[in-house]
Amino acid sequence: MTSPPVTGPAAVPEHRGGPGPARFRPRRATPVGTVRPKRRGPLAYWRQYLAISPFYLIFAAFSFFPVFYSLYLAFQRWDGLGDKQFVGLQQFRFLWSDPVFWLSIRNTLVIWVLSTVPTLLGALVLATLLHSVRRFKGFYRIALYVPNVTSIVAVAIFFGAVFSNNFGLVNAILGTVGISPVPWLSNPWLIKVVIALLMTWMWTGYNMIIYLAGLQAIPTSIYEAAKVDGAGPVRTFFQITVPILRPIILFTVVISTINGLQSFSEPQVLFASNAANANLGGPGQAGLTTLLYFYQSAFLNNDYGYGAAIVWAFFLLIIVLVAVNWRITQRGRKP
Repeated sequence: MTSPPVTGPAAVPEHRGGPGPARFRPRRATPVGTVRPKRRGPLAYWRQYLAISPFYLIFAAFSFFPVFYSLYLAFQRWDGLGDKQFVGLQQFRFLWSDPVFWLSIRNTLVIWVLSTVPTLLGALVLATLLHSVRRFKGFYRIALYVPNVTSIVAVAIFFGAVFSNNFGLVNAILGTVGISPVPWLSNPWLIKVVIALLMTWMWTGYNMIIYLAGLQAIPTSIYEAAKVDGAGPVRTFFQITVPILRPIILFTVVISTINGLQSFSEPQVLFASNAANANLGGPGQAGLTTLLYFYQSAFLNNDYGYGAAIVWAFFLLIIVLVAVNWRITQRGRKP
């Protein structure tokens, strides 16, 4: 008895050359005369690597190597000429009990707070005002950003002349209204205020440009909807503008923390050339910042090992403060 013919998938021949299912189809053969491109290794791009190598060579010689060499010097006693002497953690032990180091830390933190808070608040307010301006917007941008590209040495000399105790412009203006001269550059707290004002004047325009770019990226429909709902300018600013600009504010807080803690040229130019001040930082070392103390230890006292220890301890402090600012700024943000 003959079995009925098989139909369906079972009827399809399963040999490799036949028109069977996809899993039985042979791989397509490479056409005759076609050459597959060979995979190129990293050495095949040596010309491109050679073209960009100057940047990496300069970075390695003047940035990468000095960083790790300073860490090596932090465990040595060296005057820059003689032989190095390994001292282990003695530099850091002395640093922990050094009152001048802790004075420089306090001065740096006070100047940082006095300069960073007004800088960021003023930059945000100026950016909001400039965003609403219709005419001469380009002129205002340039005028507010010019202080950031001005030489910091020239600015420090200018501020030293303006806030001079005896012949300063500020005291001359105060004298016209019957106010006695203010010891701007001799009072410990006023010295910090002058340095903070200098830093605020230089960095407000930079942060203002960043905030302005963020404001221009916010759709106008959001503000129009808020206006329809009856939100005023103040409520719109705090409930719409600030939350949307939170990532940009976080960026400026981190950058301002790093720049503000690295204040060096401002007190150095204001007080280093004053013959009446035996120590750097003005009377009572009220303007002695940590980087200025590093400069004094390494390049004036020729104690390069201790100077390297100061820099690395200060680097760890900057990392801690940046992390704290990050957490504070991120608090309350919705996941």
